[in-house]
Amino acid sequence: MNHSDNRTVNRAWWKEAVVYQVYWRSFMDANGDGYGDLQGLMQKLDYIKRLGIDVIWLNPIYESPDKDNGYDIADYYQIIPKAGTMEDFRKLLVKVHELDMKLIMDLVVNHTSYAHPWFEESRSSLDNPKRDWYIWKPGKEEGPPNNWRSYFEPSTWTYDEQTGEYYFHSFAKEQPDLNWENAELRQEIYRMMRFWLDQGIDGFRMDVINLLAKIPGFPDTEWPEHIDYLGNNPGIHDYLQEMNREVLRHYNIMTVGEIPFVTPEDGLLYVAEKRQELHTLFHFQVADDMPAWDLDRYRHIQATWHDAFRHEGWNSQFLNNHDHTRQVTRYGNDGAYRVQSAKLLATMIHTLPGTPYVFQGEEIGMTGVDFPSIDDYQDIAMHNKYREALEKGGAPDQVLRELQPLSRDNSRTPMQWNGEQNAGFTTGQPWIQINPNYAEINVERDLAAQDSIYAYYQRLISLRKMHNVMVYGDFADQSEGEAHVYAYTRSLEEETWLVVLNHSDVQQLYELPAPWQDRFQHARALLHNYDGPPAKDKVELGGTCLQLRPHEAVIYSIID
Repeated sequence: MNHSDNRTVNRAWWKEAVVYQVYWRSFMDANGDGYGDLQGLMQKLDYIKRLGIDVIWLNPIYESPDKDNGYDIADYYQIIPKAGTMEDFRKLLVKVHELDMKLIMDLVVNHTSYAHPWFEESRSSLDNPKRDWYIWKPGKEEGPPNNWRSYFEPSTWTYDEQTGEYYFHSFAKEQPDLNWENAELRQEIYRMMRFWLDQGIDGFRMDVINLLAKIPGFPDTEWPEHIDYLGNNPGIHDYLQEMNREVLRHYNIMTVGEIPFVTPEDGLLYVAEKRQELHTLFHFQVADDMPAWDLDRYRHIQATWHDAFRHEGWNSQFLNNHDHTRQVTRYGNDGAYRVQSAKLLATMIHTLPGTPYVFQGEEIGMTGVDFPSIDDYQDIAMHNKYREALEKGGAPDQVLRELQPLSRDNSRTPMQWNGEQNAGFTTGQPWIQINPNYAEINVERDLAAQDSIYAYYQRLISLRKMHNVMVYGDFADQSEGEAHVYAYTRSLEEETWLVVLNHSDVQQLYELPAPWQDRFQHARALLHNYDGPPAKDKVELGGTCLQLRPHEAVIYSIID
């Protein structure tokens, strides 16, 4: 009995890969200056390889004033000294390849730093040749050109006294947006991309790549606080198709676009194979629309993206990264069931359709933080929001409490390697405080325990390498109407997997759908996040119902 939808499976290495995100400044510090660096990453490559990782995604390492932790680039061709040197990078790339892994880099081309020489030239005079490399407009009625908000500031516009005009920035004022309408600018970007690809890197994670095109005329908007007008605008696909023709198609690489505020149908326009743009994308319907766990919402998001992508698109699966709170704190239980919950979330991410991403520390169940003072936080977006809220009359303590849960610093605290000083991350003063729970939660402890979260990730990733159904299998939800249990199947040729997840702090009963009740008697548990027998051995109610413990996760294989 074949339960797949008879799709033609177009295999690709990047579809089968598991990606590990390295936020290098918080990963491992080799020289004691308090910042992680490339040499520190080199020291830990065996740890990443041991997990089963195929691809490392490295956050920006380019020269930068570091106003937004490297996403404000001042020189695309130089390495920021905090990270190391170009020689360090080349050694890192060689070692990654020697370990049979690949390396993709962040591509940040929606904006640069205000310290980039291009912008310094652009702002020097109204008739400078690079004036049009950025977006400049005169103000109106003693104010900005329009009423748009930026992601980090109350306005997308900052006035420049030197030339008497405003420049546009989707993020902080220190990050002016590039003008992609300028063909000369686009060719300079493509030259830079070829430089890095010719170094031997294996692709790009493309930062807010859907923001490149702006709404013509920059009209006022009725709902400025929604800020979805910053992305997915007319012309964006022309730019990406040109980028593909000029650069991407000439290399055997992986491209993943960070694409906020996108629907599944519009998302497909970026990644459909016939359109020749990107391979895959990050969307943020979960991260942006689901502040806390909401099974109905999550189930709907997964179903709609799968339905849109099932024949010609490829998705990414993640619940946390350097911009979003650690998953076990935000979407799980980081207290009594931290271990089980972390394993459940991993099971879900790695068995849903798409390429799974592991954010550093996730594999040992690192948690978010609640620092007592705004001064303890480094996140520029949080500081700007805090200042804006105080200017509107907010009470400092209350504003801090409201901002803490989703602060980007929740996921940026240093990697917890051991229980020694500074969690083994640095011999110096760390650039941001260590999570106080490092003595309990650290790599050394996880590596020493057979039933650890790290060991579970190893088994989970190993399954992906052995079973194509986990990568290419069709997806079907088997839990509609369930309040706490998420269950679904992945089917390919003669093999079907049933994944059952109790996403709650109490025991749940899950009644198998009628078509599966007889077949389930022959199911075999492949992976289970509790000690002892999985739910199949506790079947009740005439063999149709599974009894699931809190945050229990099981993967069953059913062979036809």
